[in-house]
Amino acid sequence: MSENYNNNRRIAKNTIFLYIRMGLSMAVSLYTSRIVLQTLGVEDYGIYGVVGGVVSMFSFLNASMSGATSRFLTYELGKGDNIRLHKTFCMAFYEHLIIAGVIFLICETFGLWFLNSKLIIPPDRLLAANWVFQLSILSMIIGVTQVPYNASIISHERMDIYAYVEMINVCFRLLIVYLLQIFLFDKLILYSILVFIVSLGVAMYYRIYCLHHFSESKLLFIWDYPLLKRMFSFSGWDLYGNLSVTARTQGVNMLLNMFFGPVVNAAASISMSVQSSVMGFATNVLTAVKPQIIKYYAQESYNEMIHLIRNAVRLNFLLLMFITIPLMIELPFVLHLWLGEVPDFTYEFCSLTLLFNFFANMSHVIITGIHATGKIKRASLINGTLYLLVIPISYFVFRLGGVPWIPYFINVVAVFCGMLSNAITLHLYVRQFSVVTFLMKDLIPCISVFVITYIICMVIHHANSNQIIRFLVTILSSSLLLLVLGYYFLLPKSLSKRVIYRIKNRFIWKKV
Repeated sequence: MSENYNNNRRIAKNTIFLYIRMGLSMAVSLYTSRIVLQTLGVEDYGIYGVVGGVVSMFSFLNASMSGATSRFLTYELGKGDNIRLHKTFCMAFYEHLIIAGVIFLICETFGLWFLNSKLIIPPDRLLAANWVFQLSILSMIIGVTQVPYNASIISHERMDIYAYVEMINVCFRLLIVYLLQIFLFDKLILYSILVFIVSLGVAMYYRIYCLHHFSESKLLFIWDYPLLKRMFSFSGWDLYGNLSVTARTQGVNMLLNMFFGPVVNAAASISMSVQSSVMGFATNVLTAVKPQIIKYYAQESYNEMIHLIRNAVRLNFLLLMFITIPLMIELPFVLHLWLGEVPDFTYEFCSLTLLFNFFANMSHVIITGIHATGKIKRASLINGTLYLLVIPISYFVFRLGGVPWIPYFINVVAVFCGMLSNAITLHLYVRQFSVVTFLMKDLIPCISVFVITYIICMVIHHANSNQIIRFLVTILSSSLLLLVLGYYFLLPKSLSKRVIYRIKNRFIWKKV
């Protein structure tokens, strides 16, 4: 009981640090995105999004090995084997070094051809687009080789470091906005250079920190072929799933460019910024619990593992509702307040993206349990195929004259089906996880709370005409409803009892 209590306290502390990090990041992003959009202009902003997406398209190689690295490092920490932990880190670094070389070659051949031959970019901005492309490649290489270090920090559950570094990162991002205003230089090229410099500085700090605090991060020439084979086997199956996710995201972005031009790409980039900011609040809980889920599996504590997964699903969904429901209702007002000039289709893209976040976030928690088992073949094949189908369906709809938001609707359907499939897969590998219990006690209550809160808040929304008052009332009413409904239907009973106990002890006078 004492060990579980300490684990829960550590998870709660790490979640708080991650929320501090995300709060700083989101606050600055809301400000800087508007200034950058106004400074670059809609066209250059769209070019930055789609050109950077060409490089990100190849990140599926890195994403596959990133999942393997995180899983194997955390698993060895759970086992308490320091020798194998050091071997795992060294092998992971060398693998990522190879992946960085492969990505570099692909980007400088196929990617460069695609950029200059297929994307719709005004001729006078092609030079700037190539600057963005090359700097994006360098950022990708740094990010690829950075993965083992970030995985070590997460595996050791040192989330406070992320909060401290983000404070510094926020200052630099504000500096970037300032420098864009005062330098008489090509704004798109300057912005790309400054973003690259900041990314490089943050990566170097993380590496130095790991070298000073985690003994396994000191590189030695260690070669363990059986370990390498297991990691590549894991990442090989994960490769298909990550490739599909990357293809879905960047493929849709490129289809939008081919059929509608860079202005619609600007709307897509804004929706992705909204998605990453909002999703980050909920995924903080997942980042905090992920190491513990894997460690429970390594220690064969399956009941504790499933209990933590189900609690994380409900808590994540609840936290996401606090942000998403008022944002969905007041989205036109928020977008105009944030951006000033709102590109066409931004409202539709953002609304469907916010809906997508709910089921994607729930699916990510379940996938963490599947990754802990090391058996990811089934989940990767099913999810990957669902995500890939978004591209051809969207293409044919566009050919028939479909509207730009169709791919985002298909995304919602695909991720919901994938989430149900993941629940079934987890049950096959960990019998303690019941799909029926998940549906009846987790999924249905979460959706019910969302629907009830959304409908009531929409009624309140239409009853007010003043925009500012309506916005504040929507936030207040949704928060109060979610506090009540979440307490009764979503919070774990043990946590609910502790909340009431603390409220009574702190705020209710006892008779002497």
